[in-house]
Amino acid sequence: MSNTQRPAYVYRPMTAADVAAAHALSVQLKWPHRLADWAMLQRVSQGFVAEDEGRLIGTAFTCPQGDYATIGLVIVSDEYQGQGIGRRLMELALQACGSQTAMLNATLAGAPLYASQGFVDFGHIQQHQGNVLPPVPTDLPSGERLRRLTDADRSGVIALANAGSGLDRHAVLNDLFDSVDEVMGIERDGQLRGFALLRPFGRGRYIGPVVAENPEQAKHLIAVLLAQVPETFVRMDVPSDCGLGPWLEAAGLKQVDTVAQMVRGTPPQASGGVHQFALVTQAIG
Repeated sequence: MSNTQRPAYVYRPMTAADVAAAHALSVQLKWPHRLADWAMLQRVSQGFVAEDEGRLIGTAFTCPQGDYATIGLVIVSDEYQGQGIGRRLMELALQACGSQTAMLNATLAGAPLYASQGFVDFGHIQQHQGNVLPPVPTDLPSGERLRRLTDADRSGVIALANAGSGLDRHAVLNDLFDSVDEVMGIERDGQLRGFALLRPFGRGRYIGPVVAENPEQAKHLIAVLLAQVPETFVRMDVPSDCGLGPWLEAAGLKQVDTVAQMVRGTPPQASGGVHQFALVTQAIG
């Protein structure tokens, strides 16, 4: 081997000490994540980094969620593109899934790589964001009531989140609960049947996850939260078939991107009569 040949890149697990460098990499790529957003993902996931002589040049995460694991934030510095670094990071993320079914949300550019690794599309996610024009909440049907949820409702929220997503949300939501601005819920006959979280993220605020029985409940929950942050920059990531798109556009949250939901195996299924109307994040699902 020539003495002038570039040293091999180092691939290793991410630690909390890598979060600042990972955040700086995402800033270079114009991604909106805050340092706190990276730290949250590092806490609930198994992360991996690629290094060139000690410099962090790529990342990937695997977030275990029951029978499934979601892969996200697979990014490589622009100047290192085309060298197979993203593929190697994906291989490490897939290995970390173990026996869990791997899922991810793929950009148009990333989809061919994931398809070559056995992923197939099963849906699409629309990214909506903008400065809020709060809609007026419609009345709930008789027998349903809205209320602010507290830490005492945590187990009920997690159970509903699990049912709506088909994933195990315990670790993710227990972490998120420590940083939310507000959690609103809808009850019927004393049973929680829908909820939505408002929290800091990226360039402003984020609403998600949102779980409800129907689009009307989801709209009511979202409208109540949007009313708390008028003229604030808000982002949501919603399934393209959830029925909220035009309504979110009217509320100032314009659709700015679409990504493909991909899975290596059978997609998760909602249960219990509820559905997920907004994700935790694109990286977590």
